[in-house]
Formats: sequence, C-alpha cells, structure tokens
Amino acid sequence: MSAAATRDERLTIAAARALRDGQWCFVGIGLPSAAANLARRLHAPNLVLVYESGTIGSKPEYLPLSIGDGELAETADVVVSVPEIFAYWLQAGRIDVGFLGAAQVDRFGNLNSTVIGPWKTPTVRLPGAGGAPEIAAHAGEVIVLARHDPRTLVGRLDFTTTAGFLDGGDARERAGLRGRGPTRVFTDLGLLEPDPVTRELTLTAVQPGVDAAEIPGRTGWPLRIASPLRVMEPATSHELAVLRELKARTARAHGRTER
Repeated sequence: MSAAATRDERLTIAAARALRDGQWCFVGIGLPSAAANLARRLHAPNLVLVYESGTIGSKPEYLPLSIGDGELAETADVVVSVPEIFAYWLQAGRIDVGFLGAAQVDRFGNLNSTVIGPWKTPTVRLPGAGGAPEIAAHAGEVIVLARHDPRTLVGRLDFTTTAGFLDGGDARERAGLRGRGPTRVFTDLGLLEPDPVTRELTLTAVQPGVDAAEIPGRTGWPLRIASPLRVMEPATSHELAVLRELKARTARAHGRTER
C-alpha cells in the first residue's frame, strides 16, 4: 500500500482536478506546473499547456526547472516569441485559465512574488513578477496554489505584484481588468473562493481529516467559513501513483534522488 498523501500532494491533486480537458492553461513554475502536468496525465489529455517562454502545447516528460527548460520547447506543438505569447494569445483573450503560485496571498486574492519585507531593505528578494500580472489581468480565470500558513496567507501584502480583486467589491472591474480574477485558491488544507459581493476569500471546503476550526489560526486575516462546509474528495491511489512517478522521473532527469 502506498504511503498516505503528503500535504503538497493533496494540494497538487486537488488543483489538478480543477482543470478541464481542452482548456488553454497558462502555467507558472513550481506547484502550478506539477498540478497542470498531472491533470494532463490523469483526465485532461488535450489540456494545452502554455508557458511564458513562448511554448504552446508542451508535453514535458518531467517537470521543468524554469520556463527556459529545453524540455518545454522540445515537446511543444509550437514555440512563438514572448511578445506574441502575451499580445496575440494572452491579451487577446485566448487563455482560459492562469495557474499561479505566490509567496503571499491576501484576502482579496492579490499576490506578491517580489519582496518579503520593506521594498528598500527586504528580508527576502523573490523572483519577481514575470508574466503573472498580465496572466491575472487577461486570463479567463485564475487558479492560485498556496501553502496554508500565516506567512503565505497574509492580512497585508509586503508588495502587490499581481492584482486579484484589489480592495474588493467591484474594484477589479473599475480598474479595467478583463478576466474573472482568482476564482479559486487551493491550499494544502482546503479551498478558498471569493464571496460574490465582497470578493473576500472564504473557506468553502477542507481536505479530508482537516479540522476546519484550526484553519483561521493559520490565516493572516479573520477568515470567513462557508456553511455548509464541504469536504474534498481524498486523493486516490491512482492519482498518487501518477504524481509520484512524475516526481521520480523529474528527480532522475535533474540528477537527484526523489525523497
């Protein structure tokens, strides 16, 4: 019998289930890439993976280290220039879903991937915006993956890299952002979804075995909890086997031993 799913595995599998066959998905590196590639292997073989470097329809055999990983270009249906991927595909509304991660997420789904701490004297300098602001502004919807702890789900971002619902309500629409914004935030403990009026993220589902009463203490704002609160389907043995095989193949490709 396989070992029980880890928290990251539960997060990756739950997010993978949110993608549908035939969608065009603009993928971020890290957990979003793992979830998107898992979805393509499990239930969405015609999912079109788009990466910021200009690769369209990538079918990597292992998870890329970065958007510049040669595996993405070698397995893509086509490779276009970076200006084309943004102007013709993303800004023209041809991307169904943006799949993003971030170092910080606030109550309105705004993201920080720039700095932790003060701008002039940060404690951590992060990779930066990349294409996330444009993805969040123009994709049909955005799905965010984050680990559920108060350092990640914060009351106030140290820096606003990417717009979610800004300060809530109709602020996103008034700012002229065309996409629907962050429709779901998957964490290793559950699922957050925006309130239809205030746009504040609300806990709507929990992972199996998670005590919902513990989640507000792991969140950086007074978290609202939906009633009734759903319990998500547990990871299946097949989903776990496919994910673990993908991770093991990735480790071998990068010269590591998967633990």
